[in-house]
Amino acid sequence: MSNNFSLFGIVSGLAIVMASCNTSANKNDHVAATDTAQLKPVETEAANSDYKPAFAGQTRIAGVKTTTAYETTVLNKKLNHPWGITSLPDGRFLITEKEGTMRIADKEGTLGEPITGLPEVDARGQGGLLGLTVDPDFSSNRMIYWSFSQPLDGKNLTAVAKGKLSQDEKKIEQAQVIYQATPAFDSKLHYGSRILIDKSGNIIFSTGERSDLETRPQAQDLKSGLGKVIRITKDGKPAPGNPFENNADARPEIYSYGHRNVQGLAIHPVTGDLWETEFGPRGGDEVNRIQPGKNYGWPTITYGIEYSGKKVGDSIQQKEGLEQPVYYYDPVISPSGITFYKSDVIPEWKNNLFIAALSGVHIARLVIEDNKVVGEERLLSEQAQRFRDVCEGPDGALYAITDSGWLFRIGKK
Repeated sequence: MSNNFSLFGIVSGLAIVMASCNTSANKNDHVAATDTAQLKPVETEAANSDYKPAFAGQTRIAGVKTTTAYETTVLNKKLNHPWGITSLPDGRFLITEKEGTMRIADKEGTLGEPITGLPEVDARGQGGLLGLTVDPDFSSNRMIYWSFSQPLDGKNLTAVAKGKLSQDEKKIEQAQVIYQATPAFDSKLHYGSRILIDKSGNIIFSTGERSDLETRPQAQDLKSGLGKVIRITKDGKPAPGNPFENNADARPEIYSYGHRNVQGLAIHPVTGDLWETEFGPRGGDEVNRIQPGKNYGWPTITYGIEYSGKKVGDSIQQKEGLEQPVYYYDPVISPSGITFYKSDVIPEWKNNLFIAALSGVHIARLVIEDNKVVGEERLLSEQAQRFRDVCEGPDGALYAITDSGWLFRIGKK
């Protein structure tokens, strides 16, 4: 965040107009030019409601533009409904495909054969093989952790599994399910689920509340695994130090609650704080800074309405004791995977949050200062792709996957 214009969400005397030209069938070059106009918020569509934000800058912040020349390259178009992507220590990428396979892509986008040995998934609707992360010691132990929708006794649930990638990279060895977010429910929707390993070596992952009026209240229920951010050990036990570990009326693995459908998790590279993105209904997509033990409100408070147009519950947006989102979207962008940019390759992106937007068909760049969003940019809108996940590669470029099976590289020109 070395660009002061980006930090304050304005361009004072140096707003940037991006020009792009095709240099090949799969590449767009972006070149900076100067202007003097202040940038307006990137969202121009009408909101779904007349709800008022809790504080200035909670939604529709001023726009920013990247000044560094960068290029967008399509590396591959043959992935089968990819869902999660993470970088490997050698610069390659491990990718989950919704139907239940993992693939390795090299830095040029060439795909390896599907990796076998994973537990069965329920790939109907929003289910399937979902988020993944590799062990910090992957170079020596080759351990992988992933979340998925698991069929169970005619129902299904969000589960976490682990296994070892074989030396020939053809299969997962000793795969085992280490956690199940019960209760199981017969639904094809709202599983979550991203997964990462925190600085203490424990697993943090997210669940959805399964998108049903019957299960929705369980986001507020501390005896349920639905609608939660959960923190466990690598063996699936409640992690030491969790906020409810000494509370007999709560599950000790719960880290935060009151969530609708969290598909983005990332740790801020400077503060170490956990951030998430979650889907609202019709309006009310949220960006939250997660604090242990806090209640994030769903379905008691929301900036969204039902898909039918009716109000959600008592139509409350703020309530004492319930956390406000740092930022929200109305209309929605359908925020999926997220990542903080850590590299110095594009200095103005340093510590910015990047969000893969599905219905928004872009990658959102949020400039954050003092835990507030102070600027927003939309990248790759011209691609008209539903972006499912985004990560940073060892080369300081962003890599993104889309529902249609494309793999993008976005890096300095």
